[in-house]
Formats: sequence, structure tokens, C-alpha cells
Amino acid sequence: MSETTTLEQPRAWSLPHSPRDYVLGHVRAVLPDRVLDDARIVVRDGRIAEIGVGRPGTRVDVDGGGLFCLPGLVDVHSDGLERERLPRPGAELPWMFSMMSFEGKLRAAGVTTVFHGASFSDRQAAKDGRSVHSAMQMCGAVADWNARAVDGQLVDHRVLHRLDVRSRPGLVALQRHLDALAAAGTISAERPAVISHEDHTPGIGQYADRTFYETYVAGTSGISQDEARARVDALLIEREGNLPVREESMDWLARQSGTGRVRIFGHDPESAVEIADLARRGGDVAEFPTTVEAAREARSRGMSVVMGGPNILRGRSHSGNVSGRELAERGLVTALASDYLPSSLLGAVFTLAGAQVMSLPDAAALVTSGPATAVGLADRGALEPGHRADLVLVGLEHTCPVVRAVLRAH
Repeated sequence: MSETTTLEQPRAWSLPHSPRDYVLGHVRAVLPDRVLDDARIVVRDGRIAEIGVGRPGTRVDVDGGGLFCLPGLVDVHSDGLERERLPRPGAELPWMFSMMSFEGKLRAAGVTTVFHGASFSDRQAAKDGRSVHSAMQMCGAVADWNARAVDGQLVDHRVLHRLDVRSRPGLVALQRHLDALAAAGTISAERPAVISHEDHTPGIGQYADRTFYETYVAGTSGISQDEARARVDALLIEREGNLPVREESMDWLARQSGTGRVRIFGHDPESAVEIADLARRGGDVAEFPTTVEAAREARSRGMSVVMGGPNILRGRSHSGNVSGRELAERGLVTALASDYLPSSLLGAVFTLAGAQVMSLPDAAALVTSGPATAVGLADRGALEPGHRADLVLVGLEHTCPVVRAVLRAH
């Protein structure tokens, strides 16, 4: 590049496509162990080749104007795409439009790798669009989007396969889907599929206090609390009858973990016993643990612990479970996921650093190297030589982080 580009406008910015070779200068580089002021980052063939202090008189291709430079964010659990496609009940939008629209939000949040939650479940299809059919449609949409991607696409789209362990249709469909991916060579030890198994039966997990679930049902369905209570009673009867499916699902997941081509998340674990069972079945990640006990046991076993960015921002769980901020203060969180709000990731980073819960590099690791580790991606998540040059430039407005630029390796 022959001209210096200065990033001074208060807006998100990106090149039409990120070049494979360039020099970025005058940034505050958030390294794994420190913030390096007036840093110079050399990119060669889409990889970070060198990081150091800027050299006086040396010309750079892109002038960062003193902005923070972080690795591209890795979001291991996003439900945003299904919300983008179904902004309100009955108002489905085309999948390709939804992908395009949501990618804009991901770019604005600094997310360069995202795992879209595809819910293999038949429990809530009538209320929020989640079903085996919509899960397969989402998987197909992500595959189609990636196949059509132009050179320089700024977001790496992947799938988090969410399995309702009490749904036989969900289990059968996911088994077939993973068999097809394996046969096509799409998944492997180097590029593992990611499965999060969940059991949202009222009275356990996220809704250990079933009254929170009754309130949720009443609010989303527009019914009275008494009607919601009756609906939950009926759901409990149905779910209890599906216990054999749960055991079949868990045994199948254990076998998949043994192949090395699948990483297993345990969703909403609430006890040390559940974590021990997750470990026995080859689980890698405790996703949204609902208690300190579960998070502590997961860390003692070397598992990743993922919490929600919105939980950190709010300082508490929306369903009455443990506060993500409390777990972070105890050193029990290794990664954050957006859950339903991409902008919450950077917001949580600067909230934790601003409150001196942890340093900025440690907080940034929760949305970069931490989630990359959780999903087995060793080529990204840190500003280090050899890593992908997925870079995000961030400024602050009214103490809130704002993404000014995204450059992603290709």
C-alpha cells in the first residue's frame, strides 16, 4: 500500500477486503500480558509476523490513531441469527438476508469468528421458531453463505449444534447431520464440530426455580401466570417421559467425543456431580454454569468455563442463577459468549477492566483466546506472531467501547 490511512472518524471502518501484507502502526496493542503503546504490527500473508514498538520515521500502511488493537473476537454461542431471522413471531425473513443483516452487527461488535446456535429441539417450535427443521435450515444457510463468500469476508461463520437431550427428533437429526459432515470431510480433529447438550426441563439447570420459567412462558406467550403454570405442569409430564432419550443422547455424545472430531459443551451445569459426569463423557466446556460449585469443579478439572456477556454487563443472571461477574471475580471464567447480544462482548471486557476486576489483557482474553481454546481453534485469539491477523481497532466513547475498524485474515 502506498498511502497512509488514518482512522479518526467515529464510525466502524473496514477495507473492501483486508490485504494479506501490510503494516499497522500507532495502536495500543492488547497483548496477552500487557498493553503495548504506540505499537507496530507487521502482517505478512494474512498472519502476524512481528509486533513491537513503532520506529520513528518509519512509514506504516494503516495508522491506528492511538486506538486499542485487539485480536478479532471469537463468539462461541450466539443466538442472534435466529432472532435476526425471526424478529417477531410469525415474521420470518429470508435466511440469506438474515445472514447479511446479522453479519453487519457482528462486524460492528468486532466479532470475526462466530458460532451460531442451531437448536436441535422440538419442544419450543410453536413459540420461538426452534425446531429440527429450522436448525437444519440454519446449518444450510451458514454453509451456503460460506460457499458464496467473496475474498475478504470479515466474519468466519460456524455452527454451535445445540442438542435438547430429551428430544428424539433432535437426536436423530443431529446424528444424521454429523454423519453427513464426517462423510464429506467437513469435520475433523483439526476442525471439530461443536455440540452443546442442554436440558431445559423446568426445575433443573437454567430454570432450577421453575417460577422463573413460568414467568418467561407467560411473558413470551401472552398468557396469565396461572395458564403458564398449567402449561409448565404439562411440559414436566412430557419431559419426564423422555428420560430414556436423555440417556441415549448422553451415551451418543460420549462416543462422539471419543472420535476427537467433536467438542462437547455441557449447558447450564448446576453441580459438581454434573461436571464430573460431563468429564466422564469427554466434555470439554462448562457453558453457563448456574452455580459457583459447578464453575469451581469445572476449573479444577481443567475445563473451559463460558459465561454470558449480558450477565457480566447486568451484574446478574436474568433467571436468578449465579452472577457471571461474581465468577469472574473468583477467577472461574475463561471465556464469554454473546448469547443474544454481540455488543455485550466488548462491553463486558471494558466493564471488567474498568471495575479493576482484572487487567485489560486478562479481560480481553475472555473474548479472544479463551473462547478460541474452548472450541479448539489454535490459530487465532491472540496478538502473537504466527496467529491469524484478525484485528479489531477500538475506541472509547462515554467510557463505552466502539469498534472503528475490522481487518480479518483471508
